[in-house]
Amino acid sequence: MSRLPLFSRSLAASWRPLLGWAAGILAVLSLYLPLYPSLAGQDFQDLLQSLPPELISALGYDELTTGAGYTQSTFFGLIGFVLFTIAAISWGTRAIAGDEESGTLELVLAHAVSRVQLVLERSAAIAARLLLLGLFTGLAVLAFDRPAQLVLIPSHVWAGCAALVGLALLTASVALAAGAFTGRRVWALAAAVTAAVGGYALNAVANQNPDLDYLHSWTPYNWAFGASPLSNGADWAGLGALYGTSALLVLLAAFALTRRDIGT
Repeated sequence: MSRLPLFSRSLAASWRPLLGWAAGILAVLSLYLPLYPSLAGQDFQDLLQSLPPELISALGYDELTTGAGYTQSTFFGLIGFVLFTIAAISWGTRAIAGDEESGTLELVLAHAVSRVQLVLERSAAIAARLLLLGLFTGLAVLAFDRPAQLVLIPSHVWAGCAALVGLALLTASVALAAGAFTGRRVWALAAAVTAAVGGYALNAVANQNPDLDYLHSWTPYNWAFGASPLSNGADWAGLGALYGTSALLVLLAAFALTRRDIGT
């Protein structure tokens, strides 16, 4: 018998969805990254200069003409962020709240599984899935690097993947904690969407005006990408904030689940 039965079972049951997410990531990268050589010319730079500076700052298109900036703006900071966030919210809301609403959580706890163990193993399974997607993403980006003339630094690519995984993990942890506190999938979903979309929106607002720069410190999106990891390498403070907050939320989820009647 496995020492981590819930972790093992969660991973074993998720290999098909993981393949689907990996295929989606590969499709997006195949669509966007090969376009970079045709967009790196003077005509594209002139087009960017014709756009309102506020729009460029809000969308993070300041460095779109560099390979690292283009990869960050089109995938890591936008489409990849959306894909990882959707996966994280789906897994986070289902881990506790979804099972509780379906009645299966009580059955799991009836098999000599503690509530703390349930939270820790299921959160670890979510983290493992996101890590696998992050590893796949890094390998795929590096595979496109030379054909797409991106001139990326491998260590910086992995720094970007770590930031993307950390941001998604934080969102999943919000859903997990909200589900543990309420037992309702709708509240877990609402909390996670608010954290993800609110963080992105707040970051965009902060980009508009130097007087609002202090807002960046409140946005997980900025913790992940504010230091431009694909251009500058790992931002250890930002990564610490992402993974540390996620760990804290998991602990809060474990505490909440031990203090609540399941199914009520």
